[in-house]
Amino acid sequence: MSAAAEQSRPVIRLDGLRKSFGALEIIRGVELDVQAGERHALIGPNGAGKSTLVGLISGLLRPSGGRVLLNGRRIDGLSPERINRLGLARSFQITRIFPRLSVMENLRLGIMARHGIRFGAFRLADSYEAVARETREMLATIRLGGRADAPAGELTYSEQRALELGLALTTAPEVILLDEPTAGMSRDEADHVVALIRDVTRDRTLLIIEHDMDVVFRLCDRVSVLVYGQIIASGTPEAIRADARVQEAYLGSEVAA
Repeated sequence: MSAAAEQSRPVIRLDGLRKSFGALEIIRGVELDVQAGERHALIGPNGAGKSTLVGLISGLLRPSGGRVLLNGRRIDGLSPERINRLGLARSFQITRIFPRLSVMENLRLGIMARHGIRFGAFRLADSYEAVARETREMLATIRLGGRADAPAGELTYSEQRALELGLALTTAPEVILLDEPTAGMSRDEADHVVALIRDVTRDRTLLIIEHDMDVVFRLCDRVSVLVYGQIIASGTPEAIRADARVQEAYLGSEVAA
């Protein structure tokens, strides 16, 4: 496959995706491609169905209709663990870490799980050395080397989000889904996390839900707008900024200005 063809390959494809809870239809026939290597933002007003859509992609929810494909393979109906092993990792709006364990211990557990290693008396020393090396590398990647021995629960909020991103990376994913990674942060904290996301998603595919339009327009290559469970527009940040339908449905004067 040529480099150009590889770059245009859809890693995630949503085909007529639907999700209903009883009589209430939340996701209404979504069609969406996320290309290999791109940073793709999903935006929309509260209640649009963004988190539901990410739950469908990551296996936390089962669709009522349609398909989810990862690298051409149908994954709707698979467990989150199985989807993760196929190369897709996600974070959540609410940070999910082990607060009483150190930062290093959090990361080490994730790396050990990927290698299929459990604590035991009869493990080869090389196995532990490889895990220790990868843990040190991950600490440096997420810029928490100086906090390796700190309990995760004592980290600042932005540091906890960085640790959660590190935990997602321990599975060596091809695709990363992030659900509002800068929510509740100051501008300086958000800038730090955006720079980190840009670094760690290099050569990976990113799908991000984010309300901060400054973050979206600085970080992402493409943007899709979800309103009432349907994609109303997809395009470059500049095209979305200028789209009259988007301005009317969601972004309004903030973007027009």
